[in-house]
Amino acid sequence: MSLFVFGYGSLMWRPGFPYKDRQYATIRGRHRSLCVYSFVHRGTETRPGLVMGLDRGGACRGVVFEVDDADRDEVIAYLRAREQVTNVYLERTLPALRADGTTVSALTYVVDRAHRQYAGRLSLEETVEWVRGAVGQSGPNEDYVLATADHLVEAGVVDPRLHVLAERLRALDGA
Repeated sequence: MSLFVFGYGSLMWRPGFPYKDRQYATIRGRHRSLCVYSFVHRGTETRPGLVMGLDRGGACRGVVFEVDDADRDEVIAYLRAREQVTNVYLERTLPALRADGTTVSALTYVVDRAHRQYAGRLSLEETVEWVRGAVGQSGPNEDYVLATADHLVEAGVVDPRLHVLAERLRALDGA
């Protein structure tokens, strides 16, 4: 039996694991949000950045990857090492409606609102301040935000808040 994995941030464009199928999909009751202070991948504890979390409410269009059963344990171990470095996410299996009309139970990582890294909803100005200049093990925070915004545009996903943030970051970098 296949494993399904839902990606809504960098997993969409840089999964890092083998898969046999990839489809756009929607999860209801959760939305993509730049609501997690990053202490490792895109910032440090002394200078956090911000990364995506799947937070309560709304809906989120992302990507569902179908993983062959033979790769299941290896992929889950990889995802836990990547996503659970500081345990800011809760591992959940949620129904995801795929582009082909089928619904699958997909492993995903939702933000733990009780975790100290949960930033909640920040203003645009606050978000810009946290993102600009933050660098972690996976590189500059701005690169992550801009790459995610660009991939969402390519996928036809409308995320006005992220689009405005990307425009603001590009304008500041061009100034």
